[in-house]
Amino acid sequence: MHHPPMPPERVLARRRAIGDRARIARLHAGLTQEAVALRAGIRIATYSEIEQGHRAALIDTLIRIADAIGVSLADLVRDDAPEG
Repeated sequence: MHHPPMPPERVLARRRAIGDRARIARLHAGLTQEAVALRAGIRIATYSEIEQGHRAALIDTLIRIADAIGVSLADLVRDDAPEG
């Protein structure tokens, strides 16, 4: 089975940051991973992997997760990385 190459570390770091923001927003909203996954229409395992930064998410999935948590998409994907 052919696997695509791993993304560069800067991409992985941003993926983890998105997952961290999703987790923080989810906890702030008082939701479980299961509740977010059910509301977003995705598997719990998929949501968990996204939150942990182990899985890349399609933009459509991120929109559904943001809606499920009750935050804006921008809140999840904002780029706090320094310019340069």
